[in-house]
Amino acid sequence: MNITAFATFIIVTFLVALISWVKTRRHKITTSAGLFLANRKLSFTAVGTALFFTNISAAEFVGNSESVYLNNMTVMAWGISSVFAMLIVSEFVIPVYLKGAMSTTPDFLENRYDSQTKKLVSIVFLIGYMVNLLPIVLYTGAVALNGLFHFSDIWDISYGASIWILVWCIGLIGSLYSILGGLKAIVISDLVLGVCMFSGALLLAYFGLKYVGNGDLQNGIHTILSSKTEHLNSIGTAGDAIPFSTIFTGMILMNLFYWGTEQVIVQQALASSNLEASQKGIALACAGKLLGPLLFILPGIIAVHMYQSMENTTEVFSRVVSEVSPPVLSGFIAAVIFGAAITSFSPGLNSASTLFILNLYKPFKEKEGIPVTEKNLLKTSKRFEMFASLLAMFIAPLFLFSSDSFYTFMQKINAAFSIPIFTIMFVGFVTKKVPPIAAKIGLAFCLTGYILTQMVFDTGIHFLHVLAILFVLTSVIMLIIGKLYPMERAYVAQNKPVVDLKPWKYRHWVNGLLLLIMILLFLLFSPLYLSAAR
Repeated sequence: MNITAFATFIIVTFLVALISWVKTRRHKITTSAGLFLANRKLSFTAVGTALFFTNISAAEFVGNSESVYLNNMTVMAWGISSVFAMLIVSEFVIPVYLKGAMSTTPDFLENRYDSQTKKLVSIVFLIGYMVNLLPIVLYTGAVALNGLFHFSDIWDISYGASIWILVWCIGLIGSLYSILGGLKAIVISDLVLGVCMFSGALLLAYFGLKYVGNGDLQNGIHTILSSKTEHLNSIGTAGDAIPFSTIFTGMILMNLFYWGTEQVIVQQALASSNLEASQKGIALACAGKLLGPLLFILPGIIAVHMYQSMENTTEVFSRVVSEVSPPVLSGFIAAVIFGAAITSFSPGLNSASTLFILNLYKPFKEKEGIPVTEKNLLKTSKRFEMFASLLAMFIAPLFLFSSDSFYTFMQKINAAFSIPIFTIMFVGFVTKKVPPIAAKIGLAFCLTGYILTQMVFDTGIHFLHVLAILFVLTSVIMLIIGKLYPMERAYVAQNKPVVDLKPWKYRHWVNGLLLLIMILLFLLFSPLYLSAAR
């Protein structure tokens, strides 16, 4: 281990924590709204950086770099194409949530269908968080840190054992962040880490390109643009990890779910001071997503020119950082990776607690006639967060046994929870009389169908196309039920806003520019330009 790198890591991590503490020390958490929604007072910069950094965990660094190294830049479609979904959510979905003063996305399902549907979806969300989202954040953070500091060699233990230890370190620190600081502390850390991330990405690009160019930056740029250009292709064929056609089927559905329904993400936008701040914040997060090729893809491209082969490809990013960067930068980037893991794990815990407390625990207590105080809600939420974090820490190391490309493996698991929920949400948004029983049947059909097609039957169809087929079939089933057994009274959206709902005046112009940049990026990294045969 390089002492300078490790010292830099400790110092930067301490400074981020110190800034967060200074900014939140007078922010006393006395209510569930303060713990879960930062009292709905976040500015657009806070919303934007929170959205972006909550989305960015070590999985983005580890998974994207590995996928580019093994395949090509088709993996960038997940991040770049999400801009379209984010803008749809900004324009049509967030106003509905804020208008109804909703704290969780399943609140919409209770208004649209019934309380049983809300509870059922909340349970599905919680299962997804505890067996997928939280463990993945911990695992990839551990992989990245071990690759940067080689703890397994220093401690003279196996690779798997070092991952176990690091998973528990990240999990325990992330738990403290969430339990003691709530959403406000997480958002402050996001602001600081956002600046650090972009600075680190630019410096890593500089040193990485110089390394490839044998000390000459321009030669490094020329090398990656003139050789092995097949890795610069973002337009995937049927044989690639992400065929381009999947962007228009399952991928758009998963992105719409993630940015418009996923509690851990939507909760950041619901904490905004008004609709304008929320829409500006989403646009800011979109700008961050469009920088994805620089932040997450370039290290994988650099690795292509550095290594002929690697035994453990999940360490592509870590090896590039440790070999091309000066020790201070390696420590700095390690601190950013560690911070990214913490500020993805902590919001996940916070959102899981929000769902459990507001959608399951509190309604159950009230139904039993047991009075529930704010003090009791806060105490119970902290206990639940400890339970969820412990479960995630036990599950995370099991990802060592995944055989697929990690990023693809992660998205396949995500799909099992996302599309069933998104489908019943979508039908609820676009119809007025589809009954609650249709939502329950639709949820069960879509979830069962996906599990069967991925684990029992080999359809030979890409899993994202399967998602689109299941979405259509489930929607048709729900619409048929709605036609045969419609609700007696048509659904009427709630109107009890707690913040100003005036939309952002310039959103259409900015959104149009963001979409144009998205299209140009796909053209830039395509056989029409950078990946053309030389």
